[in-house]
Amino acid sequence: MIGCYFSLDRMKQGTHLQVWFEFASTYSYPAVIRVEQLASLHGVPLNWEPFLLGPIFKSQGWSDSPFNIYPVKGHYMWRDLERICGELAIPFRRPSVFPRNGLLAARVCAQFKASVWLPAFIKAVYSANFAHDLDISQASVLAECLQQSGHEPRAILEQANSPAAKNALRNQTDRAITLGIFGAPTFVSAAELFWGNDRLDAAISWSKRGANTA
Repeated sequence: MIGCYFSLDRMKQGTHLQVWFEFASTYSYPAVIRVEQLASLHGVPLNWEPFLLGPIFKSQGWSDSPFNIYPVKGHYMWRDLERICGELAIPFRRPSVFPRNGLLAARVCAQFKASVWLPAFIKAVYSANFAHDLDISQASVLAECLQQSGHEPRAILEQANSPAAKNALRNQTDRAITLGIFGAPTFVSAAELFWGNDRLDAAISWSKRGANTA
């Protein structure tokens, strides 16, 4: 995925970096795994922003991932992701099903955005999908991810199926569309939008000086 960014004059976030992610997104995997350490190193606070790419793709006339629609592009992407994960020493196993349904996991994130355990859960879900080839649409897999993040899963998964959680995720996706987000991962800070794992370092750098330039 080739990154880019453009100005969002209506969006002022100071030094905070919004991390917009979708669990089916391949390039979100290395970005999510490394963003906390990188942000902490530079003193940049993070906001985790789950959303769904499906409605965005549908608005563009796509019924599937562009990596499936365009096989040559998909072939390149998988090899590129292997290289990236290898360079970062991140475990990688190509999922036997792509894209996997991350709806329930995204609802968990939308409902519990302010929870301190959420980043650990997000990384556990990505690892389940892209390192262990597990079906993240299954509640049993998400229950294990929640246990890894230090929480009893039953009540959390029940809330994730509530109308409030469903509305929260719809609102997140609507926000993403309003911001002009068209892919994942996307980072937003200090009136700027950065798209792609390869733009994470630029997004961190912008966040460090965003309060002075916004």
